[in-house]
Amino acid sequence: MGHVFADIELSNPRQPDMTAIRATALADTGALMLCIPEHLALQLGLETESEREVSVADGRRRKVPYVGPIKVAFGGRFCYVGALVLGDEVLLGAVPMEDMDLVVAPGRREITVDPQSPNIPHARVKAALRP
Repeated sequence: MGHVFADIELSNPRQPDMTAIRATALADTGALMLCIPEHLALQLGLETESEREVSVADGRRRKVPYVGPIKVAFGGRFCYVGALVLGDEVLLGAVPMEDMDLVVAPGRREITVDPQSPNIPHARVKAALRP
C-alpha cells in the first residue's frame, strides 16, 4: 500500500479576511492530530496556545508548539482543530478525518467523504439514558 494524500484547505477562523491556504496533506490514520510545518503556522497567523510533548518514530520525545484554532476543509466539509507544529509537510490525522466523516480508500490511494453519508458528516454518539 502506498501513501495517501488529500488536497485540503487551511484557514485561520480568527482572521476571516485572510486567504485560505491550499495544501497537500499526507493522510495518516495512525496519527491523531493535524500537524503543520512552521511556515504554514506563520502564514496563517496562528497563535501558539501551548506546547505539547510528542514522541517521534525513533522514540525520542520533544516539545512542539500547539497552535489554533485552525479550520480544515475538504470535499465541502470542514472542522476546527488545533495543530502541532512540526515536520516539513502537512499530516492529516484521525481526529480531523473523523470530525469531517472522511474515509481512506487505500486501493485508490485517496480520501473521500463517507459514501454512507454523502450530504452531511455523520458522527456516531452514544447517550446515557436518564433514570
